Amino acid sequence: MTGAEIGVFAVAVPAVVFAGVSKGGFGSGAAFASATILALVVPPGQALGIMLPLLMAIDLATLRPYWRRWSWPDARLLVLGALPGVAVGAAFYRVAEPDHFRLLIGGISLAFVIWQLGARARLFRSPHGGLSTGAGMVAGLVAGFTSFVSHAGGPPAAVYLLSRGLDKTRFQATTVLIFWLINIAKFVPYSFLGIFTVETLMLDFLLLPFALLGAWLGVIAHRLVPERVFFAVTYALLTVTGIRLIIDGLS
Repeated sequence: MTGAEIGVFAVAVPAVVFAGVSKGGFGSGAAFASATILALVVPPGQALGIMLPLLMAIDLATLRPYWRRWSWPDARLLVLGALPGVAVGAAFYRVAEPDHFRLLIGGISLAFVIWQLGARARLFRSPHGGLSTGAGMVAGLVAGFTSFVSHAGGPPAAVYLLSRGLDKTRFQATTVLIFWLINIAKFVPYSFLGIFTVETLMLDFLLLPFALLGAWLGVIAHRLVPERVFFAVTYALLTVTGIRLIIDGLS
């Protein structure tokens, strides 16, 4: 490895472990922080290409502990809405410049923090009885698009799922299923758009053990670590990296 490659690997390892912990134990919503962090040291498209195979491996590792504990009607609705969102994301990728992606990923990162803090402060309230089927389709559409361009589909999906009154484990299981299916849908256009390269796949091979370690730690953390502690760290990471990406994109 060259010095630059060692630097990228040093940043990628904790980022990938963090993604595994998030997807394995905390509803996947913060897993996209890994792509945000990687986009600081590699081009945004390359960061997306590195992360997708690893996210898919984490999906497979976390499906078994939550098998059939999900809400299938809610998952099906969001996935159906996500498919056209993935198509829109692929069309956007074809015309966007790297700085556009830095701005978009940075903006989504800060929006995630604002939304989460607002929800915890009870500034946003779900309607009584949950959101409608139409709202679920819209949430799925947004989740598909943001998942394609930044692996950040968790927040819009969470808005709908949290309105459904699911318990912690059912919410987690449903989220795991949804993004397993969405990530499969993203794999084909990622391949055709040249997002995967020999270099990204070689790095994936080296990072795979760390991704699986993170997934295993996430399943354990789901039972042991207070959600408030995990997301406090997440908010800090996303705020710093999001601001940095926006500055880089504008400059």
